[in-house]
Amino acid sequence: MSVNTVSSINYYSLDVIQDEARRLVQKGIVSRQQPIYTLCQYIPAREWVCVECELEKCDFLLRDRIGDLIGREEWDND
Repeated sequence: MSVNTVSSINYYSLDVIQDEARRLVQKGIVSRQQPIYTLCQYIPAREWVCVECELEKCDFLLRDRIGDLIGREEWDND
């Protein structure tokens, strides 16, 4: 996961969180139906607080589904 550092504190933007969640879903590691808090297993504990704050700021609850976080999937060809 890419992290932007600001004053030696890691900052996760919503885009970065969504990209990481999307990557984990595409690899089959997590399901779109699982709650967002499942992602804490794949983000270092010391950085999870920053992720939680960003999600809260964007009106996401940890019990919301990962599918709600990453939105609709778009396919290049049908």
